[in-house]
Amino acid sequence: MAFIPLRLLSWSRALVLGTALLATACHPADDAAPVKTVDYKGPMLETENVLMLVSDSARLRVRLTAPLQQDFESGDSAYPKGVKLTFMDTDGKTVVNTITGKYGKFEKSKNLYTMRGDVRVTNVPQQQRMNTEEAFYDQNKASIYTKETTEIKVTTPTEVLTGRGLTANQDFSRYRILTPTGVFTLQEAPTAPPVPANR
Repeated sequence: MAFIPLRLLSWSRALVLGTALLATACHPADDAAPVKTVDYKGPMLETENVLMLVSDSARLRVRLTAPLQQDFESGDSAYPKGVKLTFMDTDGKTVVNTITGKYGKFEKSKNLYTMRGDVRVTNVPQQQRMNTEEAFYDQNKASIYTKETTEIKVTTPTEVLTGRGLTANQDFSRYRILTPTGVFTLQEAPTAPPVPANR
């Protein structure tokens, strides 16, 4: 912008020029960046040491525990410090199955839990468990499953089964490995030979 010495102008022209300069200075430049609004997508609520109980006909059926639960506006929840689901028998007292993971997520629209990181599924009465890195629990279908390509290991009292992909019922009493890759029989403890009877 050129500097115009006011002493060469008449007072009236100087007044008009000064007013014009002030008006220009008060208006924001046309190329100013517009203010951007940012949508917050983080948790709306955080709760520590969570204990959630789900009952059916006044009997405890599922117990959820987690060090931290984050609730979102969508109704979804996250468990960044791990989560444990415990399934009870019809009596509401006996533990049938547990699922644990180092990270968990619940999608309300699907009624679906996702577990990641050292996921363990354990059927207590049958003493069988599954180890994997990611598993899903579908509340609507009362089923546990993994992706078809996910490596899994199932351990029973007598054998270890390995493979990729698994589907199971909620209490993990029945399961199917989609692509079995190995079966290893566990050695039983040696038994002492029978003592001959005295004659």
